[in-house]
Amino acid sequence: MSGIVQSNAFDRAQVRDRLAELTGQGVLIGTSSWKYQGWRGVFYEDDRYIWRGKFSASRFERQCLSDYAEVFKTVCVDAAYYKFPDERHLQSLVSQVPADFQFTFKVTDEITIKRFPNVPRSGARAGQANPDFLNADLFISRFLAPSEPFRKNIGALIFEFSRFYPEDFARGRDFVEVLDAFLAKLPRGWDYGVEIRNRHFLQPEYFATLARHGVTHVFNSWSDMPPIEEQLALPDNFPNPNFAAARFLLKPGRSFQQAVDLFRPYDNIKEPLDDTRAAALRLIRHVLRSKAVRKLYLYINNRLEGNAPLTILALLKLLAEEGKIIAPTAP
Repeated sequence: MSGIVQSNAFDRAQVRDRLAELTGQGVLIGTSSWKYQGWRGVFYEDDRYIWRGKFSASRFERQCLSDYAEVFKTVCVDAAYYKFPDERHLQSLVSQVPADFQFTFKVTDEITIKRFPNVPRSGARAGQANPDFLNADLFISRFLAPSEPFRKNIGALIFEFSRFYPEDFARGRDFVEVLDAFLAKLPRGWDYGVEIRNRHFLQPEYFATLARHGVTHVFNSWSDMPPIEEQLALPDNFPNPNFAAARFLLKPGRSFQQAVDLFRPYDNIKEPLDDTRAAALRLIRHVLRSKAVRKLYLYINNRLEGNAPLTILALLKLLAEEGKIIAPTAP
């Protein structure tokens, strides 16, 4: 398997067909974002982006989503976390993809951070309490309203909560109480997911609250979270039978910056993670076999192994070995 992974043998047509087959069975697999020049020569071919005899970074920036959507049926839009989406931007995204393509969005952090982080973009608010933390009215007006015209192309909406500290919530149940009140105010009909970064919040009352509101837990591989395999062993961890979601982001125990330093520019797999791949396969099998969950959104990040498309290729090969799909072949 390691020799296949390192070969960079990404046959776009075969991967496209295998992903379409899985999508037809309720399993949508994609990446976290798509604008990575490190994918050139692995997934993207430069001949599409040549202008006056040279590679054009601006042309790549404008056109690579259409290129991506020729193979994948879904993508997680991380950019929405940093800025509320507007109708013009959403229209631009949707216009570049097929009618059946699904965008999953991280909800803007104006809704999900309790205290503004000490980073430059926080400006004068750095370190201050966020008055709009879990403000349902703001979420409805600034996020859902512009998204409504594009609902058929929107998959999951993920509320990603950064790690909370004792001064934020003394106990997990305190967070769950506030989350419960927020979820009760949200309009139904959207696929909402909650992604947390506090391992001790993974308690029965958390999953019960999600189930009460028809919201799913987003399984996430993150530095301070238990491995997804352990999350899958928890009781009542699929609180919404309509869909599940997972984001494979980092190797547990590894910081974000460590992953950036190790893997950038994301042009190849540098560290295959067998246990993490096994957890992804278990999630996929859960949908394909049990039908207890009708749909799965599964996203791979470059910072997991080094190159998200190649990690997905490796997963497809492993699925093929189990007889679930026909394997993409290497040249």
